[in-house]
Amino acid sequence: MRVFDTSVQELKYKILREIVRKAWDDELLEGILDIPQIIVPGKKPTMRCCVYKERAIAGERVKIAVNRNNSSKRTITALEIACDECPSDGYYVSESCRGCLSHHCVDVCKRKAISFQHGRGAYIDRTLCVNCGQCAQVCPFSAIVNRKRPCQNACKVDAVSSAKEGYVKIDYGKCTGCGACAYQCPFGAIVDRSNILEVLQLMKDRESGRERKLVAVAAPAIASQFTYAKLGQVYAGLRKLGFDMIVEAAHGADMVAQEETRELVEKGFLISSCCPAFVRLVRNNYPDLAPNISSSLSPMATIAKAVKEQYPGCKIVFFGPCTAKKEEIQLETVRPYVDSALTFEELQALFDGREIEITDLEESRTDDVSSYYGRIFARCGGLASAVEESLKEQGINDFELKAVSCDGMEECKLALVRKSHGRLDANFIEGMACVGGCIGGAGCLTHAAQSRNLVDKYGQAAGNMTIEESIKQDH
Repeated sequence: MRVFDTSVQELKYKILREIVRKAWDDELLEGILDIPQIIVPGKKPTMRCCVYKERAIAGERVKIAVNRNNSSKRTITALEIACDECPSDGYYVSESCRGCLSHHCVDVCKRKAISFQHGRGAYIDRTLCVNCGQCAQVCPFSAIVNRKRPCQNACKVDAVSSAKEGYVKIDYGKCTGCGACAYQCPFGAIVDRSNILEVLQLMKDRESGRERKLVAVAAPAIASQFTYAKLGQVYAGLRKLGFDMIVEAAHGADMVAQEETRELVEKGFLISSCCPAFVRLVRNNYPDLAPNISSSLSPMATIAKAVKEQYPGCKIVFFGPCTAKKEEIQLETVRPYVDSALTFEELQALFDGREIEITDLEESRTDDVSSYYGRIFARCGGLASAVEESLKEQGINDFELKAVSCDGMEECKLALVRKSHGRLDANFIEGMACVGGCIGGAGCLTHAAQSRNLVDKYGQAAGNMTIEESIKQDH
């Protein structure tokens, strides 16, 4: 049984699954127009006004998924054809308005945008309103409501707005690639660009012998996903797909924990570099703090670098919960080490598109192991705990760690603002753009309540291995 939080996720998965099926059999060019018909069969619509519009939207999704020559390389894309169901943004008067005598809303409005209509209560003239919200604050019945699109509510960096035509508009200068807007859009009008075709090509090249070694890097959040199967069966599925090696990004997290600990002690104040969306937030909005970002690569890039140094010429694919990783792998500092990145949603499409039922497979394991602390990087607070442990393991007893772990973009912004103004007594900021940490990433199959417990259990399975022992092991 597949586990998805929403029907929108399932729709995206089905399209990717069909693309995998046709591309693997070299039938994509001939059968690309058939995919919308497969996804939306019959004559009755299930989500839209008619099946023709549903198929048209599915067709646009297919185009985005197969566009390997996308010069912009933007991770998050808005589909205008799918974005037409949300009402206009701004403040409006709800049915709770009693038409009271006090008229506080009228008195407070400097733009004279609010008036009273006899027997109908208050009315807001949208041509005069500037959405200051003062009327909502003074209404004794809370009858004035700020209506915002789900995508706008989800975006905590104000990168999502409405274009004049009413469609969603993304400001790529502000966007961090976290994918929160895509996950929260109830119509699937915002999607993340897929690298699934290039990964399929890597798999084909490996099968034909044109590639020497194909390596999968699995994010520790994988322990909270694919809950219908055992974790060892997920690893077996990756090997069935053609991956010669599977390494834990958590092993890279152990390396990063040790490196960031040393850098923290040397500099006295450090901002974590593990979450690409958080790093971009700092660089975009708090440039005064940017010099304090750790010089370490992320756990994904760190372990990939180590593997490529040991196996020159190998190809590495990252599998995780994060859409922002698709932008991170385009960075000059990361590009040499990670060849592609897919989400867990896309991995499920790979399994099913290749007709691999992982629940039927014998369990496998990774080619390395990591410490408890490396594995709990997947949830908020894990990195700070790892740094604390690394201080002990390195015998650094004269340094007092004052860590702040930020759970979600809003907490990240608050901590950065306070630090910028000298009001935060902390020497280490762990930033997680997604609520809960990586287990809350937009590319997850599910964001179930037990995700944190599953990651902690995965960490405990590492036994007594220390961070130092994890780093010293060979692949």
